[in-house]
Amino acid sequence: MAVGISEVEIIKPRTDKREYRRIILSNSLEVLLISDPDTDKAAASMNVSIGYFCDPEGLEGLAHFLEHMLFYASEKYPVEDSYSKYITEHGGSTNAYTSAEHTNFYFDINADCLDDALDRFAQFFIKPLMSSDATLREIKAVDSENQKNLLSDAWRMNQLQKHLCSKDHPYHKFSTGNWDTLEVKPKAKGLDTRIELIKFYEENYSANLMHLVVYGRESLDSLQSLIESKFQDIRNIERNQISFLGQPCSNEHLQILVRAVPIKQGHTLRIIWPITPSIHNYKECPCRYLGHLIGHEGEGSLFYILKQLGWAVSLQAGEGDWSFEFSFFSVVIELTDAGHDHVEDVIGLLFKYICLLHKSGVSKWIFDELASICETDFHYRDKSPPIYYTVSVASNMQIFPPEDWLVASSLPSKFAPSTIQKTLDELSPENIRIFWESKKFQGYTDCIEPWYGTPYSVEKITASTIQQWVEKAPKENLSLPKPNIFIPNDLVLKTVQEKVKVPYMLRKSSFSRLWYKPDTMFFTPKAYIRIDFNCPHSNYSPEATVLTDVFTRLLMDYLNEYAYDAQVAGLYYAIHQIDTGFQVILVGYNHKMRILLETIVGKMRDFEVKPDRFSVIKETITKEYENYKFHQPYKQALYYCSLILEDQTWHWNDEFEVLPHLEADNLAKFSPHLLAKAFLECYISGNIEPSEAESIVQHIEDCFFSGPNPMCKPLFPSQHSTKRIVKLERGLQYSYPVEGLNQKDENSALVHYIQVHQDDIKLNVKLQLFALIAKQPAFHQLRSVEQLGYITILANRNDYGVRGLQIIIQSTVKDPANLDSRVNAFFKMFEAKLYEMTDEDFKSNVNALVDMKLEKYKNLREESAFFWQEISNGTLKFDRKESEVAALKELRKEELIFFFNNYIKIDAPERKTLSVQVYGGLHLAEYKKVADQDGAAAQTYQINDIFSFRRSRPLYGSFKGGLGQMKL
Repeated sequence: MAVGISEVEIIKPRTDKREYRRIILSNSLEVLLISDPDTDKAAASMNVSIGYFCDPEGLEGLAHFLEHMLFYASEKYPVEDSYSKYITEHGGSTNAYTSAEHTNFYFDINADCLDDALDRFAQFFIKPLMSSDATLREIKAVDSENQKNLLSDAWRMNQLQKHLCSKDHPYHKFSTGNWDTLEVKPKAKGLDTRIELIKFYEENYSANLMHLVVYGRESLDSLQSLIESKFQDIRNIERNQISFLGQPCSNEHLQILVRAVPIKQGHTLRIIWPITPSIHNYKECPCRYLGHLIGHEGEGSLFYILKQLGWAVSLQAGEGDWSFEFSFFSVVIELTDAGHDHVEDVIGLLFKYICLLHKSGVSKWIFDELASICETDFHYRDKSPPIYYTVSVASNMQIFPPEDWLVASSLPSKFAPSTIQKTLDELSPENIRIFWESKKFQGYTDCIEPWYGTPYSVEKITASTIQQWVEKAPKENLSLPKPNIFIPNDLVLKTVQEKVKVPYMLRKSSFSRLWYKPDTMFFTPKAYIRIDFNCPHSNYSPEATVLTDVFTRLLMDYLNEYAYDAQVAGLYYAIHQIDTGFQVILVGYNHKMRILLETIVGKMRDFEVKPDRFSVIKETITKEYENYKFHQPYKQALYYCSLILEDQTWHWNDEFEVLPHLEADNLAKFSPHLLAKAFLECYISGNIEPSEAESIVQHIEDCFFSGPNPMCKPLFPSQHSTKRIVKLERGLQYSYPVEGLNQKDENSALVHYIQVHQDDIKLNVKLQLFALIAKQPAFHQLRSVEQLGYITILANRNDYGVRGLQIIIQSTVKDPANLDSRVNAFFKMFEAKLYEMTDEDFKSNVNALVDMKLEKYKNLREESAFFWQEISNGTLKFDRKESEVAALKELRKEELIFFFNNYIKIDAPERKTLSVQVYGGLHLAEYKKVADQDGAAAQTYQINDIFSFRRSRPLYGSFKGGLGQMKL
């Protein structure tokens, strides 16, 4: 039973209609209940105040390993994987993470299944089972997870920063664990990892160190009864809250310049200072204030100057790793090649900006402006999926007092110049740690970080050296930001005349088509605008594709110093290349949206190529192409799968080959050509009236299409381009074996794709239902039992309306051809399970999928993404969910089995498979064998040349221009 119900008022957004209640159970478990009668999804998150800082010496990764093991089974539910199976089969998902001082377990599920889900979830913390067999298998999973991270610069550099700290502080530890730390070394010491695991659990997992958030549609009283019945049996051993005193960095770890060799091309500069944790002053928000100024990108800012000098392509500033005892403030700058050659000047300019902050003093108007932006953001925050909301709040509960569990540190409310000044004083040359990453240091380092093998060297630097850098740095005019013109002050909701549930075509011409959908669900002062510029000249060659990419990036680059304020104020924009041209997206507060859009359109209309900025963008894109080979092998496999299936796409290497030969003059000639012919597909939704939506599109048309010599002309009917998908031949098993692009990566990968059909309501739901039923059994068999690899996924695939199923596996254990045979073996095994499925289980799965389809959109972005996909694909089935639900409710088990037998089963008459096999460093010998076979087996076809293959195959028709497409 609850021993207390808190009367404290939890601060919540003005627009939040949900109810909250804090209770404490008799075992001291602290719980927040959230009642949302409108929710379609229930969720829960348990935050345990134990993390990898508590790992015993010599058992690195034990806390993380325990997080994995709790998913397996419990005394009450002894069937392995029954928790994850229940969650998945009832429309949910589940996961967990381990950090320095916390481990968080969470799930979501269809709203009417919360009771049973919580019962299973509670057993993690009451009586879990950790069998010897499962222990050994899951050590392999942890090792596979670590293998995935070994060539990731983010993981490598984070560990290097931890490595160069005091060995006596837990911040120094390796957190993930691997086969060596969890099996080999413990065994050599005579330790049984399973016994150590159980001991760690029993000594640390105590109810008084746990915080639970439960989110459901039930009333608060009902939720409370549910929690009291499920969680009161968690042991409370009165474990003291663990605190780790002392600082990670002693004097020997300060005033250092570390040169490190990354995996990927590029130069990154990280300037880090240990500081007083801002959590102690979370209402004063010293780090938010300083991060806002040092990380600003407007005119006069540090980034603005570095960009003008051609030295930086990005800059972020703010508080990084922190606890109650220690914290770090970091400035991370992605440098150009020229910036790499001027690192001393870059650091000098950073300290010049810090000096400017000292001289200017802490500014009340800047703090007040920031507080105003944060307050508007808090009160008009988009509703997020319950699973993410519960995780966020649960992780706040141990840190903040109950009234601030929702607010956390997001609302600066107390102007305290001395607090901000104190943190600013800590950003000094005496307190600095500089990490400088570049491939140019290859061969010039003398140390190796032990866990990831990162080469590095350390040089001591003095405050006087940094002062010399400051003095010789360029004399640039650094300044504080001006008042933000994009802060919205009109948050009034427009009156909606028509309560429409789907978009409708509001306007059409030979230049454009406008789809419009007023906000009838969310009632926020926000809007969403998306405009696709369909330009036939954008992708007719690899050169055109690359130049279109450069064009969009230059537009973003030119807009940055002006439009950065819009993003700070909650008005976001993006300009991206797409298959048929490029797109402009704006989302956020509608008040100043038109001002920003008209500025973007003006920059496009008056586009000119600045050679210096062209060079920087070209350099950035070149490095991205050079880094393709470092993509995870499973991402490479997914790329090749798309390249095989999608007509009219260029290989990335073709684009990379033409890039060195493209100069500013090429773009200057190309950009008028790009915009000479276009058709605009527009979607406007949210807090915008129809007349304003029409006016926006009319303005864009006037800019591009009007006048005696318009810069843009409408497309001929023959010029409307569309994406079409290769039709695989039934009865054939296609395979594409290929070497991994980085043979230092030991991981191999498989994408086993089964192409089923082109968009059809009845077939859609059969495929989706099969995927729902097979998802968890596939994961359990291929990952948990066979331990093929940490990344193991079964999922639907939709390529422009062509539907299919894919299984993705990344592995060091077996080569891709072997993985493919294991996938086929799974389908053979699963066939029996499908036949054995009871009518009750079938109905339960159908109901779960129905509930998933009827789940309401959480915010304007979600709604717009769904409707835009229908417009973009040309299917225009805005009532798709309702149609698919109706089809599901009529579906019989026999029809699903017939579907499996016809499309999925091995040797099914309609089965069309493509096996994309990326061979990593460990499986090169196997690749050579497969490559020499050349698809000799019957019913197999080995693809050797993707483009010859594509040319030889028929294509599915496009919905654009077909029955779904409205004639202009």
